[in-house]
Amino acid sequence: MTTDTAPPRADAAPEPLSRLISPHDWRRPGTFLVLRGMHVLVLVVLLLFCAAPLYWMFKGAVSPADEVAAHPLSLWPGQTRFGNLSEALDTLDIGRSLLNSVFLAAGCLAAQLICSVGAGFALSVLKPRYGKAFYGLVLATLLVPGTVSLVPLYLTVQHLPGFGVNLVNTFWAVWLPAGANAFNLLLVKRFFDGIPAELYEAARVDGAGALTLLWRIVVPMSRPVLSVVSLFTLIASWKDYIWPLIALTDPHKQPIAVTLPVIAGTADQGLLLAGLFLASVPPLLLFVVFQRQVVNGVGGDTGSKG
Repeated sequence: MTTDTAPPRADAAPEPLSRLISPHDWRRPGTFLVLRGMHVLVLVVLLLFCAAPLYWMFKGAVSPADEVAAHPLSLWPGQTRFGNLSEALDTLDIGRSLLNSVFLAAGCLAAQLICSVGAGFALSVLKPRYGKAFYGLVLATLLVPGTVSLVPLYLTVQHLPGFGVNLVNTFWAVWLPAGANAFNLLLVKRFFDGIPAELYEAARVDGAGALTLLWRIVVPMSRPVLSVVSLFTLIASWKDYIWPLIALTDPHKQPIAVTLPVIAGTADQGLLLAGLFLASVPPLLLFVVFQRQVVNGVGGDTGSKG
C-alpha cells in the first residue's frame, strides 16, 4: 500500500518554527507580525554588534588622527582622507607585512591540509593497529593550553630533531607547527568516517591502492570539509600573534598581526587604523566567498556528495 506525500503548503510556517507553532496559528496576522518583528529585531541587533565595530574601524581609517580622538563616536568624519590607506602601505610599510602574512598563511594551509588529510585518511580508512591510541593522544592535545607548549616548541625549532638545523627566524618555524592541529584532524576524520565503506570496497575490487582511494574518492568527496579546514587555518594563521613574534625576530619577516602592535605606540593613529582595516579585509573576504562551503562542511552531510 502506497501513500502519497502531500506537498508543503505555501502558507506553512518555515522550519524550525513549524515545530513550535502550528500552521493555524502561523496564519493569524498577529502571530505572523510578532514573529517577523522578532526576526527583524534579532537581525538588527546582530548587525549592530557585528557590523558596527567594522564600520567604526573603516571610519577611523579614513579620518584624520585628531578627529578620531576628538569625535570617536561620530557617524562619518568631517574631513574624509581615503589617502590614509595608501599612506599606511608606504609610511608604515604595511605592504611588506601583508605579503609576509600571505606567505605564512599559504605555508600553514599546505602543512595543515597535508597532515590532516593524510592522518585522517590513515585513521579512518587504513585503520592501523594502534590507530585508536594515536588518535586519543592527538585529541588529548586539545586540553593543553597553547602557551604551555611555547617553550618546548621553540626548543624544537631551534634544534630540529633528526636534522640538527635551526629554523628560528625562518618561515618554516611557523609553517611546520601549523600542521599539528588536533581540531582540524578531528573534523577531517569524522567526515571521512561518514563516507560509505562500500565505495572503498568497490574500488579495492577494481585494484585501487591507498593513494588511488585517497585521490580519486576521498579528496573529491571531501571538498566541503576541506574548505572549512582551509578557512579555519587561513584565519588562524592570519591573526596569530604570539608564536610568529617569538619565532620571527627579524621585523622584515614578521606578519601584519605582529607589525601593527609593535608600531602602535609610535605610529599616527589614523594611519594605524588604516592598517588595521587593511589587515581585516582579507579574512572577511575569505569568509564571504567560502561561507556556503563552511556551512556544508560543518554539517558533515556526505550523503549528498556522491
